[in-house]
Amino acid sequence: MKIQSLVKEYPAIGRAGVTRAVDGPSLDIEPGELFFLLGPSGCGKTTLLRMIAGFIDPTAGSISFNGRDVTHTPPNKRNTGMVFQSYALWPHMTVAQNVGFGLDVRKVSGEEKARRIAEALEQVQMTGYEGRKPTQLSGGQQQRVALARALVVRPDVLLLDEPLSNLDAKLRLELRSQIRQVCKDSGLTTVYVTHDQKEALSMADRVAIMRDGRVCQVGTPRELYRRPNSRFVAAFLGEADFLQATVAEVGSGTLRLKTPGGPLVAETGGATGGTPPTTGQAVTICVRPECWRVVSADSPGSLRAKLLSTTYLGEIAQYVLELDSGQRVHAAVLNPALTPAHNPGDLVGMAVEPQDVIVLDGHETA
Repeated sequence: MKIQSLVKEYPAIGRAGVTRAVDGPSLDIEPGELFFLLGPSGCGKTTLLRMIAGFIDPTAGSISFNGRDVTHTPPNKRNTGMVFQSYALWPHMTVAQNVGFGLDVRKVSGEEKARRIAEALEQVQMTGYEGRKPTQLSGGQQQRVALARALVVRPDVLLLDEPLSNLDAKLRLELRSQIRQVCKDSGLTTVYVTHDQKEALSMADRVAIMRDGRVCQVGTPRELYRRPNSRFVAAFLGEADFLQATVAEVGSGTLRLKTPGGPLVAETGGATGGTPPTTGQAVTICVRPECWRVVSADSPGSLRAKLLSTTYLGEIAQYVLELDSGQRVHAAVLNPALTPAHNPGDLVGMAVEPQDVIVLDGHETA
């Protein structure tokens, strides 16, 4: 699937001009790929998904499936399957009737219809529920039926609009792996909208991070988490500490950095801007909480800090610390039973490996 310079404008409310809900993203989504649109509320991800589905007509740009332009093709002629946040099941129909609705529209009947309904229900582990009504199902079961209804028509593209947001946390975890498995087993090109970072990290082949109608960065979950290209992406996709720094020296494969709390070293590959940093340049560095190591206060190459608070969670301990510069940072220590106990008020050192220091553009503040 190819999206080229897609734009959607609406009349501005209370003033002249227009508001751009989607502002020119271009995306190439590979066949069979599970592709996520991730971003905060109002960033344009659902509008983009509905343009792909054909429910909203673009102001400009193009959409194509397998080389076929569908930019202005009606929804019923695009051969897409849609799973809505609200399930959108017919309450007066049985599970089988709901799943078979798209087949009725396509004039599929008889043994072929019955076989495809049975296959779709088996894919989502709902065999045996054919005669029940939606009101007799749990939320997770209703979502499985909605997924089966989308799969049964054998779509070219499967579209999911925050399908797990109405479910409790435990059920969301269970369905994440199931939805990914179903999509992969079916070989479906899938576009999935969510604002849940963990959902995207655990399920996606690739993710597009959106903000204000634009795509900020596209990559695998690992690429986006380990090498965000901006402070916004780093902050949105997990916890992060940001420190202001100056490049003191550019070495062979390393950057020596001067921060208000002390010196740090970063790998040259940790710089995510368009051009490599130069000596004297102001930069922002990002360190994930799990990358900090809490060491003794006099450890070479560490930043000295005072422990303000600790939260013990069994498998992990979360620390809030204050550097000598006055800035607060957060550390997450896995299996804290293996590390010395620390108490509020203790002076410690904060160390980090060079490959875990992400160097961002020094001019970006949010």
